[in-house]
Amino acid sequence: MKKSAAPNRESLPVCAVLLAGGRGTRFWPRSRTRTPKQLLNITGGETMLRETVSRLEPIFALRDFWVVTNTEQAVAVRKQLSGVPPAHILAEPVGRNTTAAIALAAIHLLHDHKDALMTVLPSDSYIADAARYRQLVRAALDLARAPGNLVVFGVLPTRPETGYGYIEAGKAGARTRGIRALAVRRFTEKPALPLARRYVASGKYFWNAGIFFWRVSTFLECLRRFLPVTHSALMRLAETIGTREYAAALRRIYPTLENISVDYAIMEPAARAANVAVIPARVGWSDIGSWSAVYDLLASQPSANVSAGPSFTLGASGNFFWAPGKFVAAVGVQDLILVETEDAILVCPRERAQDVGQIVKWLEQQKLARLL
Repeated sequence: MKKSAAPNRESLPVCAVLLAGGRGTRFWPRSRTRTPKQLLNITGGETMLRETVSRLEPIFALRDFWVVTNTEQAVAVRKQLSGVPPAHILAEPVGRNTTAAIALAAIHLLHDHKDALMTVLPSDSYIADAARYRQLVRAALDLARAPGNLVVFGVLPTRPETGYGYIEAGKAGARTRGIRALAVRRFTEKPALPLARRYVASGKYFWNAGIFFWRVSTFLECLRRFLPVTHSALMRLAETIGTREYAAALRRIYPTLENISVDYAIMEPAARAANVAVIPARVGWSDIGSWSAVYDLLASQPSANVSAGPSFTLGASGNFFWAPGKFVAAVGVQDLILVETEDAILVCPRERAQDVGQIVKWLEQQKLARLL
């Protein structure tokens, strides 16, 4: 990462690319194929997708948002983001992981702008301090403006989490807008608990929030270097954008792309080339990865009961109830998750909330499509 604190002020469009193709299986029974987590109001208020856009609108015009989703969810995404140009809602014919999704957006930006600054982020994260978050986004975009630079947000760990990737930080790097970035030594994937404990104790590691910044040209050059077959296929697809051949080419080419995350395909090898920086992001981030995480966000204190509607509890504590429109009475139960929809009820201990995705796998095996 270049050390200069003075950003290159070359005029470039600044765009936000939201990844919105996930199914959110751990949020069953509310999250379904056509209405996944990002399209729901999981924490109250707006949907996760709308909250993500609203949080960034002070920086990006609606015309500069792009969303990568899938064919099942594209109509719902367009409806929720009516101010975003319909052509900016890109539907994958099949899921091919985050590298392909980001690259699909990159070739469209290449077609429209030749080059642009990209902010790439999930559409379903929670941010408590939106003002600080926007300040860090602006600083990251300044750093990513220099050709060859890649920037990632790192979240200070609060526990030895085994479900996240980690970023090992090195020496202090460039400073912009009063914010100091750190060089990235390496990316590591979901560690076992003893290793996660060592990471947290060292003070040198951050959680990888999956929020990235780079130029289109920088990303595509990395793709060419590290994933040349996928790069070549996408360049063929890029030639058809804006033509009648695009839809057929997308259906033909996209399934052939390598199925690999951007962390493995791009960030890990780029970090070895010493051109990746991490910005510590103390913004109250959560990926809200399970119903238990929703409880943690909404509970007023550790043993409080949380209910989406009216409730009565007697000798009960630490429970999460989602049954809107119904009165919930709970006696003598602790640390439970209860979620009701029109056609299903989920009951599980909070500590087993990560296993809810196994229900979806079983429903798929049983071919119970009406519950998916």
